[in-house]
Amino acid sequence: MPGYHGRMDPEKLASSLRSGDRRAIARLISLVEDEDPSIKDVVRALGPLAGNAYVIGITGSPGVGKSTLAAALVSVIRRRELSVSVLAVDPTSPFTGGALLGDRLRMQEHATDPGVFIRSMATRGHLGGLAWAVPHALRVLDAAGADVIVLETVGVGQAEVEIAHAADTTIVVLAPGMGDSVQANKAGILEIADIFVVNKADKEGARETARDIEQMLHLGVATDWAPPVIQTVAEAGTGVDDLWEAIERHRKYLESSGELRARRQRRVAREISEIALAALRETMGEPGGGSALDDLARDVLDGKLDPYAAAAKLEKR
Repeated sequence: MPGYHGRMDPEKLASSLRSGDRRAIARLISLVEDEDPSIKDVVRALGPLAGNAYVIGITGSPGVGKSTLAAALVSVIRRRELSVSVLAVDPTSPFTGGALLGDRLRMQEHATDPGVFIRSMATRGHLGGLAWAVPHALRVLDAAGADVIVLETVGVGQAEVEIAHAADTTIVVLAPGMGDSVQANKAGILEIADIFVVNKADKEGARETARDIEQMLHLGVATDWAPPVIQTVAEAGTGVDDLWEAIERHRKYLESSGELRARRQRRVAREISEIALAALRETMGEPGGGSALDDLARDVLDGKLDPYAAAAKLEKR
């Protein structure tokens, strides 16, 4: 948006956002994506949020059909007359951001629906990547009045964990024949999933994959919430109503146990921490850029300081 950032009126933009202006939403997500410092003025103008939007995180390996499942889930949510925002996050590359959400064709049916807002976002990773960008983007979508936010990541590994931190309900999507059940055990995905979905359940090996996950869950630590394993064929819409029912059951459990507020408090604590860390990174400067950090690194390398003493000096600055 050439020239836009310089003449931004935070109050006006915040007001447009509250009224659900789609251009204002898109502009603010772009500010988040670009790590524009003026985003803080808009967040300040928005004031405290009610936290009305319910955030559903969808994660899993590439190729399991996350985008198709997200599109099918949006259809189910819209049938309940709830407004929904879909945010697909690519933590790996700014260049693949535009191609996210699959094949946008799969979301095409929702593109003209005023109750649906769809956006891909590539995080640049400079200020803290997902941990910094996602809470800001969620805050924007929440303020715009979304009832439900579907948050999808194309990344794996750390991205999956970050999505779990940002969501109220985390769905881990698996598919038969991809070795996902073994992978899930290794990557510790069992710990972050509130609901498992075995998608492409019409393919051979789907029942075995579901059984593997259920067996792994039985071997894990017993908790008040036992993650269900739902089988879906997202392309045909099969099983997606069952998935929504599982999400609603999980939400009721979170609300009645007090865990929903606890999760959201942890989320905001992380957000505050990331904002503080981003400010610290800015003060330190980038390594290799002739910054204060480089001077201290030289002193440690030359034996004049130890790393703890260097860190203490940085803190004082």
